[in-house]
Amino acid sequence: MSENGVEHPQEVQAMRGMHVVRDGAREAPPLLLIHGSGASGASWSPVVAALAGHHHVIRVDLPGCGQSPPPPSYDVPAQASRVAAVLDDLGLRDVAVVGHSSGGYVATALAEQRPDLVGSVALISSGPHLGALLPQPLILRVLLGPPFGRLIWSRRSDSVIRRGIQATAARPVEVPGDAVADFRRTSYDAFRALSRCNAAYLAERSVPDRLAALAVPVLVVFGAADPRWDPSSAHEYEVVPGVRIELLSGVGHLPVFEVPETTGGLLSGWTSRQRAVGTPHRTRDA
Repeated sequence: MSENGVEHPQEVQAMRGMHVVRDGAREAPPLLLIHGSGASGASWSPVVAALAGHHHVIRVDLPGCGQSPPPPSYDVPAQASRVAAVLDDLGLRDVAVVGHSSGGYVATALAEQRPDLVGSVALISSGPHLGALLPQPLILRVLLGPPFGRLIWSRRSDSVIRRGIQATAARPVEVPGDAVADFRRTSYDAFRALSRCNAAYLAERSVPDRLAALAVPVLVVFGAADPRWDPSSAHEYEVVPGVRIELLSGVGHLPVFEVPETTGGLLSGWTSRQRAVGTPHRTRDA
C-alpha cells in the first residue's frame, strides 16, 4: 500500500486477544471496520484498498471469530471494551467506526462506553431491533439451528460456507477465500453465543434509541432488498439527530460484497464530510 510514493505495508498484530490488521498511512484519519457475527476482518477485503488510500484502516477479528481466540464473554459491551482497549493501545482518537450487521452493535456499544474514542459511526445492514428480523433463508436455518446445526457445522465444505453467505445477498457475489477460511474457524458454539448476546443487546434497548442519546454523527446504509432485516426498518434510525440514511436499490445484506465501489464511496464521502465540518451532520437523506 503506498500514498504519495511512501510505502505503508500491511501490519498484522495480536492485540488484546484479537487479530488486528492495519492498512494505510498511520498518520491518516483512523477508520475502524467491525465485521458481523461469525465473519472476520477479511469480510471487508473488497473495500480496504480504496479506503486505505485516505485512511489508517484498522480491522479486527472480534473475540471467537476468525483468527481471534474465544473470550470469557461474548456480551456486546464486553466486545466493545476489548475494541476500545485496542484503540487505546494504538493511541487513536476521533475514530470513524463502521460496523456491518451485528458489528454495528459493537460499534454502538463502543460509542456508548467511550465517546472520547469515537468521532462518527456508520452502520451497514444493522437491524434496529429484534422486531425487524425477517424469516431467515432455509440454508441458514439448517446451518445454525437445532437439531442438525452443530453436526452440519463441523462438516461444512467451502462451497456450503459460500452458499450460506451468498444466501443473504440479493445478487451474485464473489466471496474472498480468506473470508471463507476465517468463517470456518468460527465455532458453532461461538456463533450461537454471539447470536444470543446480540439479541440480548437489542432486547435491552433499540439501536436507534441508543444512538439518539449520543452526540455522534451517524450514517446508516441498508440494502433495499435485505433478506435478513426488513429494509423499511432503516427509517427507524430517523430518531437519531442529523442521521444520514442510504437505501441501496437491488442490494441485500452484503453491500461490501455486492456493491463494493458504492459502499467504499459512501464511507469515504461520509468520513471526509465529518472531517470537513467538524460537527454532526444535520440533514436527513432517505
